[in-house]
Amino acid sequence: MKLALDIVLIVSSLVLVLLILLHRGRGGGLSSLFGGGVQSSLSGSSVAEKNLDRMTLFTAAIWLISIVGTGVLIKIG
Repeated sequence: MKLALDIVLIVSSLVLVLLILLHRGRGGGLSSLFGGGVQSSLSGSSVAEKNLDRMTLFTAAIWLISIVGTGVLIKIG
């Protein structure tokens, strides 16, 4: 069981990195934290961006569940 969770964790980590890198940069870096960024579009404008957001959130949820599952299995022994 732990081996399966470890494999899911590794695969989901790689997919999550890939999906995050596919996102288009929207912010202005640190300057937007201090009011330098004028535009504030929080949601994607196209259907492809919205689907990419959904896939990223779904993969992040799988990643989080596998992290918690691995931690529980380590704690139980």
